[in-house]
Amino acid sequence: MTLLEKLRKDMLTALKSGDKEKSQILKMVVANIKNAQIESDKDLTDKDVEKILRKETKKIEDSIEQYKKMGRDDLVKREKSDLEIIQSYLPKLMSDENIKKVVEKKIVETGAQDMRDMGKVMGAVMKELEGKADGNTVKNIVQSMLE
Repeated sequence: MTLLEKLRKDMLTALKSGDKEKSQILKMVVANIKNAQIESDKDLTDKDVEKILRKETKKIEDSIEQYKKMGRDDLVKREKSDLEIIQSYLPKLMSDENIKKVVEKKIVETGAQDMRDMGKVMGAVMKELEGKADGNTVKNIVQSMLE
């Protein structure tokens, strides 16, 4: 069963069981995946679906930050719940320690010396860690190691 099929199945199960919150967030995710599929004009792989799910988690995390600034704890709670639902379909991200090992290896491979070489290192690291690590975390680690 593909990730998209699992999302659809769980959405229908949530609808039937009356879990409005879960069914709504899964409907939105499935619709975004369908739109991406139409745009790309091909069937999406599980990796493609994971990228879409990660993009959704970023949006929700940004919303949570905005709602916190506005003092809307009710909306923060709802968004966190949505975030947990989406994250349950994603594989765990790599730890900072494991990312550092990959970054160290890529710095040696690319011969990077300082911040001017950050683009080369970031490109190599992100290619290897595709979908396994958050881009901002990788950027921060690369910056700290090249300074």
